[in-house]
Amino acid sequence: MLFSKKLGLLSALAGLTLAGSAHAALVVVDAKANSSTGGVGQSSGLVLTTGQMFHSTVAVTDLWNAGALPRWSNADGLIANLYATGSDDSGWAVGQQIGQAFPMWTQGGLTAPFNSLVGSIGGVFKVLGTNFNGPAWGNGALTLYFWDQNSGDNTQFITADIGLNATEGGVPEPAIWAMMIAGFGMVGATLRRRRFASL
Repeated sequence: MLFSKKLGLLSALAGLTLAGSAHAALVVVDAKANSSTGGVGQSSGLVLTTGQMFHSTVAVTDLWNAGALPRWSNADGLIANLYATGSDDSGWAVGQQIGQAFPMWTQGGLTAPFNSLVGSIGGVFKVLGTNFNGPAWGNGALTLYFWDQNSGDNTQFITADIGLNATEGGVPEPAIWAMMIAGFGMVGATLRRRRFASL
């Protein structure tokens, strides 16, 4: 009875650990270096297959810029008026208009807002924005871009929390394997002690 409870607890713990290991990392995407025009895509660290579920989240207060005012936005792009808060990345005084809605930009078969966070898999682009949770649209490495027409005057960066969804599993990292092996070892040691104690 005690053994089955401990084994059940260990299995549940291992399952939670494996699910948690699906998370990838925080990825910095630079408005200039990772511009869709004149830059190079930033590796997300994920290699995906069509339909594999992943997520990308960027704080709505994390801002980047495409040049002279009013061209500041978050990863959703230049879709609405935006005003400086005094504590944001822009450095402008509280109340200064720093962003506004711009016409959409078309490139590589995608029409999306300027300044939006865009992902590419196998050369096919899709808007990720501040919050994406869905299936991969192709096979290959996911790269990230600042969507714009001219990289020359871009500044700042955003940080995306990106990874596979927990249901996708993933291969455990070495430290997780070590924890699981240690857990099995502890269960084995407990059983051995019980057996010797009952003799």
